[in-house]
Amino acid sequence: MTTATLVALERIKDHYGAQSAESKLALLRRLARAKLRSAGVVLRLHEVLCFLRAYPDDARVLAQVERMLAGFAKRADLGRAREELTDSGIAGTAIRYRFYWSTLCWLARRWPERIAIDRSEPEVEDKLSAALPLLLTWAESIALKALDLPAFAAMDRLRARGEGDASFLARRMEAMPGDGFTREAFHDGIEPTYELSSGPDTPSRTRARHAAAPMAFQHQPLRRARPDLREELGRIYRGVRLASAREGAQLIELARVAMVTRSRDLDAFAYGNPRDVRLVDDGGGLAFVLIGVIPERRALVPATSGYLILHNGVPIGYGEAFVTGRAATMTFNVFATFRGGEAAYTVARTLAMVRHLFGAESFSFDQYQLGKGNDEGIATGVWWFYYKLGFRPLTASARSLMRKELARMRADPSHRSSAATLRELAESHMLFDLDRSRAPGLPPVVELGLRIGDGFARARASRETVLADCVKSTLQLTGVRSLRGFTAGERLAWERWSPLVAFALPGVSRWSLAERRALARVIRAKGGRDESDFIARFAAHPKLERALFGKP
Repeated sequence: MTTATLVALERIKDHYGAQSAESKLALLRRLARAKLRSAGVVLRLHEVLCFLRAYPDDARVLAQVERMLAGFAKRADLGRAREELTDSGIAGTAIRYRFYWSTLCWLARRWPERIAIDRSEPEVEDKLSAALPLLLTWAESIALKALDLPAFAAMDRLRARGEGDASFLARRMEAMPGDGFTREAFHDGIEPTYELSSGPDTPSRTRARHAAAPMAFQHQPLRRARPDLREELGRIYRGVRLASAREGAQLIELARVAMVTRSRDLDAFAYGNPRDVRLVDDGGGLAFVLIGVIPERRALVPATSGYLILHNGVPIGYGEAFVTGRAATMTFNVFATFRGGEAAYTVARTLAMVRHLFGAESFSFDQYQLGKGNDEGIATGVWWFYYKLGFRPLTASARSLMRKELARMRADPSHRSSAATLRELAESHMLFDLDRSRAPGLPPVVELGLRIGDGFARARASRETVLADCVKSTLQLTGVRSLRGFTAGERLAWERWSPLVAFALPGVSRWSLAERRALARVIRAKGGRDESDFIARFAAHPKLERALFGKP
């Protein structure tokens, strides 16, 4: 009887209007008191509740859902199924994952007593045994070698009272000489799996919500029709505001929670800048949290922003935008709980946000997003999803295969592309350009690194000497007297861009003084508070883009 009630709720969860709210309320109240028999059924109820929190019919439905989610961790049926629900992201359950270095540091700072190394992997203990002496004082290292203690036994002896082994490891690595990149590489060489045990405020999908996000009840059917992408790109969002540093930190944490609870990680969230977080209100409860990255983690030329998609404050998806001039390379993901809803509409509104905030007019999705090395993308036929929105493959071979598949579909409406065909199609980027007259293409960003590498290889001096010469020559070329008054981020941007100016900008010395001074402002903006100023200055310097990418 209980399962039948849940099935009935699942059938109508995304139906709106008429008596839908009354029907959902009656079913929810029955399920609030029900005793569920299996972990799978507990998970299904949780997913329905999360969906209805994001898309509630009215205040009554929302209040009932909130009450049930608030008490979900205390359900007796969840307690019985707790171990089976590990990694589900449900409040009251543990999470096991090979967290990235930055995520480990965050978890160790926030929940030091709840994050632990999974000790079931012998190869990890072997790697820790080799690494541990490098993290300790000289005397401790000698003692460990003399005693030949296994790594975990040594850590248990050395860590402070109340400090877990994962927190001990994170703190010792943070004290290592070098920078975040060297510590990250050191950590990734060990590849430990961690377990985050549940607590009152540990990450969970059950509690994930931004209370200050735009709110709207769902009175109309979900927007499942395929949108006109050009029309949507012309429609601007309702409003945008810069979050305070405090709210920015809270929103970054919400984004990181959304990743951790789904066994994922994203650099744009892991290295998010609390002073560069914007909340975009798109209307109807849809909103985007746009997160810029800290200066040391920015790409050389593209401006990087991660985004978390919210509906009534609930995270329903995420992605990244890499903007170079007028071109944006995108990733886009909807969480499993919310698939089958408004995915096409949400993609269109995401692209519209990037267009109006950053001036992008050409959009592309990379091969992984389309199915390359992505079994889930192949299984769902995501390539055709983007095709139907108006995206087209970049390479001639993929366009030829696309035409053959379309011909087969016209001849046989039941034809579906095989997995092998979808993988072949996914070998090419897909693009959509507002200007149909422009030749399709992507900025050859990788080539810049090769040009810089060639420049260093040709030089006879050490790389450090060559880099110092590049910094000095770029200052002289652009008319900048010194880096006095630059922030740390601006100095870092100048150091990274100087070899690019020296080795990858042909003819820059023949530019006018005004153009070279404008180049200096572009470089400085790369290390500024956020990358919006960089995007604007880069776009306002067409000569720079032509020189970088060889455009006519």
